[in-house]
Amino acid sequence: MCLILLAYRCYPGLDLLVAANRDEFHNRPTAPLAFWDDAPQVLAGRDLQQGGSWMGVTRTGRFAALTNYRDPNRVRHDAPSRGQLVSDYLQGEEPALDYLARLATQSEVYNGFNLLLGDEAGLHYYSNCGGAPQTLLPGWYGLSNHLLNTPWPKLQRGLALVQDALERRPDPVPDDLLSVLADRTLAPDAELPQTGVPLEWERWLSPIFIDAPGYGTRSSTVLLASEHGSARMVEITWADGGRREFILDGLPKRGPATGDG
Repeated sequence: MCLILLAYRCYPGLDLLVAANRDEFHNRPTAPLAFWDDAPQVLAGRDLQQGGSWMGVTRTGRFAALTNYRDPNRVRHDAPSRGQLVSDYLQGEEPALDYLARLATQSEVYNGFNLLLGDEAGLHYYSNCGGAPQTLLPGWYGLSNHLLNTPWPKLQRGLALVQDALERRPDPVPDDLLSVLADRTLAPDAELPQTGVPLEWERWLSPIFIDAPGYGTRSSTVLLASEHGSARMVEITWADGGRREFILDGLPKRGPATGDG
């Protein structure tokens, strides 16, 4: 993913709301959102080049989502796939905080990443570009290609648009959130981050929905997980206009929210 907008335990009736875009090169082979044949408990898209994923859930209530940390000056071409961090977690049973603590001891082998993990104990975040793993408190969060809640224009605009959509329709509808994820508004040059790519690319990468030469938003995904153990997950793949929707019932409920924010 390159943009994740998230409400955690701060909207009535919902444990977790996620609206996210996956941005990737158009020629990278990808399987759409589905339950995996080799791991039937996992519901996620799949990178067919390396076998990993960028966002998914399981029938046992696990959640994972990943973004890359943009720093072209620190890219290692021999680094392992970051998408494996999502797929390994979703296919395993290790508690999220234990998984992140173990990952933190070997995270230097990966290119920069941000990782959100959820389980019955709560929602957690870790980046190998800043700080120790943390458990999140209820609230609104945004994640793009820098650290959690870095106020990039696309992130701030996306959160504002999602919150506005929820004010207009208190019962969340995936299509309202998918419309936010299709927003192509460019950020003014004066507000662009400086991440080490040329200015032209900073412009191309600044909207919520990216449409750049050979690269852009491949899919948009909405996850609505209720407080009562059910979830609805919807994905649109933009190249073919395909839409996939899944309902999960009987998910375990999370324990009391505790964290360091």
